[in-house]
Amino acid sequence: MGVTNKIVDLRKLLAQRFPHPTAPATSVLPTSIEFLDQVTVGGLPKNAITELISPRPSAGSASLIHTLVRSAQRDRHFVALIDGSDSFDPGSSDNWALQHLLWVRCRKAIDAVKAADLLLRDGNFPLVIVDLALNAPEELRKIPQTSWYRLQRLVEAVPSACLVINRQSMVSSAQLKIVLENSWTLADLEKESAVWHLRFRVQRSHLRSEAGQRSQIS
Repeated sequence: MGVTNKIVDLRKLLAQRFPHPTAPATSVLPTSIEFLDQVTVGGLPKNAITELISPRPSAGSASLIHTLVRSAQRDRHFVALIDGSDSFDPGSSDNWALQHLLWVRCRKAIDAVKAADLLLRDGNFPLVIVDLALNAPEELRKIPQTSWYRLQRLVEAVPSACLVINRQSMVSSAQLKIVLENSWTLADLEKESAVWHLRFRVQRSHLRSEAGQRSQIS
């Protein structure tokens, strides 16, 4: 009993002298898109992968990307867009906004994942977008889950937010999964304010902090 008591006393002493730090609240990167910032409680989480599932071709993911690029220009930071199908249209953004964009053009999903690996190692981009929305499902299924877990480990070590956009849920390591629930017509897309009417729903959140505060917006 004497030895046990000494161990207990030692643990108490160590706990007092070297307390465990309180886990900080997850920092976020504001997007300035009202409904997205509401549903994510402030913005895209840093040190984490967010998977944005856009199941419909006309859901508005391309408009979202252009808005994020313009937000980066306004907030004076840079965005890396890894374009998995070489489908990004720079003509839809103004030249000032494009100065804040690194556009990595890929034709295969696996090449996009490799590019994300390199850019997340660099750690100099507050936002890294991996756009796989137009890549074929059979191509995406060939990406091993170990590749996504590797990206998650990389982003945990840098002050970046990683946003992966695709048609269906596939990133097991994503700490936050959001569904883009729009179904737009051509007339909707022609409206200048269309992007502000995007609707998002949280499908899953594994963020340690604020997870219980998240709500669904529809």
